[in-house]
Amino acid sequence: MSGPIADVGSLLARLDDAGYLADRGLATALFLAARLPQPLLLEGEAGVGKTEAAKALARVVGAPLLRLQCYEGIDAAEALYEWDYPRQLLAIRLAEARGGTEDLDLFTREFLVARPLLQAVEHPGPGPAVLLIDEIDRADDEFEAFLFEMLAEQAVTIPELGTVAATVAPIVVLTSNRTRDLHDALKRRCLYHWIDYPSFERTVAIVRRRVPSATVPVVEQATAAVARLRTLDVQKLPGVAETIDWVSALTLLGLDRLGPDGAGATLGSVLKYREDLDVVRDRGLDWLTAADS
Repeated sequence: MSGPIADVGSLLARLDDAGYLADRGLATALFLAARLPQPLLLEGEAGVGKTEAAKALARVVGAPLLRLQCYEGIDAAEALYEWDYPRQLLAIRLAEARGGTEDLDLFTREFLVARPLLQAVEHPGPGPAVLLIDEIDRADDEFEAFLFEMLAEQAVTIPELGTVAATVAPIVVLTSNRTRDLHDALKRRCLYHWIDYPSFERTVAIVRRRVPSATVPVVEQATAAVARLRTLDVQKLPGVAETIDWVSALTLLGLDRLGPDGAGATLGSVLKYREDLDVVRDRGLDWLTAADS
């Protein structure tokens, strides 16, 4: 079922139907983002489901998801639009073959390739698109300032074509892993929600839904082991996403329980640095996979 959301309770149920298990706090934040003209900033450790929350919201409201993946050095032009140079060059050659390029205008909409921000602004409706601005903390200050202005105005300017204003304002979800602090101006513009690691029970429910072929013991043991890993001094704390990957690997290998041998063979599914692997092996695979007393 997709369409307008009546209240937080119905959103919770529809997120569940869409395959995303949210708590009431997150569902409330997503509901407000869908109903108020404010972006939602989701912060939390990597792998806790921030990106998936935006994807699930798009499925629930039946909206296209437009994702902008931020990275160091991204600029406004890459996020907004670019000119189709091969097509422009082809147009020049065709015009020359036909006798001249005097009347050829290479900077029309025909030659424009819209990127996620422009696509979100130009979305015709009737409902809004969901614009996911992923890992905004990886972009630099200049891009963040541009983004703040664009979100405030709900419009973008293309020098060759003029200003394009949104007919239907998008639902905007920004995510951050807090690798750096965002500017207060941007945070004041947004609703805010922190996504923490889910409880043991909720993690088990999420993993069982995502890896239905896994046995209950292997899901529970892997979830407990990941919780233990987070107590160690590792560079990258594993989240729910890594737990799902680990259980998927264990299940593919035909393991219905997590023991030291299986853990040692598959640690690369959950830890991504050699130093972290060494920390765990020094602590002991028997400790990692021990049953809780």
